[in-house]
Amino acid sequence: MTQQIKDTVKAFIIENFLFGDTSYALDDDVSLIESGVVDSTGVLELVTFIEDQFGLEMADSDIVPANLDSLACIAAFIETKTAKVQPAEQAAGAA
Repeated sequence: MTQQIKDTVKAFIIENFLFGDTSYALDDDVSLIESGVVDSTGVLELVTFIEDQFGLEMADSDIVPANLDSLACIAAFIETKTAKVQPAEQAAGAA
């Protein structure tokens, strides 16, 4: 699942921030902010994409570099968030 998340997010970043330039070396651990790929406005676009694409709600406390600064960080954050959401939804469905 993690690789699928990375691929989905990477495709979004290439299309929206690199304007389709697939020649840019966007490795899993490259800082999107320090490398200039994503700026503060871009972070908000990325948050909206993650919420829409993965069905998550991100709190203000979730919008930090530890969660959004690289493909690896984003994938780990989404994996953790979806793991927390799924048991909650299952418990609500059983009630």
